[in-house]
Amino acid sequence: MKALIITWTGFQDQEVVYPYYRLREETSNAEDVVIMSDVIGRFHGIMGVNMDSHALTEELNNSDRREFYLEQFDLLVIPGGVKALEKLRQEKHVTSFIGEWNSRGKVIASTCHGAQLLISAKVVAGKKLSAYYSIEDDVNNAGATYINAPVVSDGNIVSSPHYQWMGEWMHDAIDLVKQRGNAT
Repeated sequence: MKALIITWTGFQDQEVVYPYYRLREETSNAEDVVIMSDVIGRFHGIMGVNMDSHALTEELNNSDRREFYLEQFDLLVIPGGVKALEKLRQEKHVTSFIGEWNSRGKVIASTCHGAQLLISAKVVAGKKLSAYYSIEDDVNNAGATYINAPVVSDGNIVSSPHYQWMGEWMHDAIDLVKQRGNAT
């Protein structure tokens, strides 16, 4: 299984750290779990955790690299962090990438304010979706149905409202990739 985590400086620490290490348990190679953010190298969450990152703009604006991720990776993880997501959702190359990922039916795992990125990518209409309670109206206004539950799976999207349910959320996302049999 290969997984891509897309985030921004100021991410919600638990929502990047837990999926990163949980997904590393599923892979045989550390390079099979990639974090992309607004910086190359070390960047930090709102609580000060530092992680290593590839740069979103350089990777997703390069057509060959973009296609590499679309073809070779199985799971797209979108963690939360309200300030991080407010900035990230303005990056058109990111929202278009998510649209392409979704159009291929590949699995997307979103938690907390990660749903804002899905809304901006216009991939939630007609879906049931969980997200942080404060964006319930945003979810519904985007044509999705907000569900207040620890984990909601609808088609290729697995969503959760809060880091309190990281274990269940990652379990269901990994399970969906395996069920579909498209884990590389």
